[in-house]
Amino acid sequence: MNIYDAAKILGLSGEMNPQETKAAYRVACKKYHPDINPVGEDMMKVINEAYDALKDYTGAIKSEQTDYGDLLNDALNAVSNLPALVIEICGSWVWLTGDTRAHKDTLKEAGFKWAAKKKAWYFRPEQFSSRSKGTKTLEEIRAKYGSQRPQRNNHMIARG
Repeated sequence: MNIYDAAKILGLSGEMNPQETKAAYRVACKKYHPDINPVGEDMMKVINEAYDALKDYTGAIKSEQTDYGDLLNDALNAVSNLPALVIEICGSWVWLTGDTRAHKDTLKEAGFKWAAKKKAWYFRPEQFSSRSKGTKTLEEIRAKYGSQRPQRNNHMIARG
């Protein structure tokens, strides 16, 4: 995960140092903890990855939008109980494959978008755009950012 995405997930902007990053990490851990959040386990994976990217960073990051963590959490909560979906977390993006056709409208309402070349849905809010413009394959994205497939109750999900 790059430092810009990590800062957005932890709600950080401006001058940062390891102490501020650790404080933001602790706030995020409390906010998205699995005991109070249905998709908390998934969010903790993203938060831990964001913290790992920033834990030693000192410097400034300019970000006008620092609510990515909340948007990601809302999107995951909206789709976490839909049957026959494979949820995959790659860096700060969420990809959905499996039997998505039956859930098309719900996915759109939750902010997911269809990537025709990848034959998958992805979550990335409008204000958090990408520079690659869809040129990478899903396999290339997995190789670059890693891939985690959360274990979900009553769903067929394998660890990636």
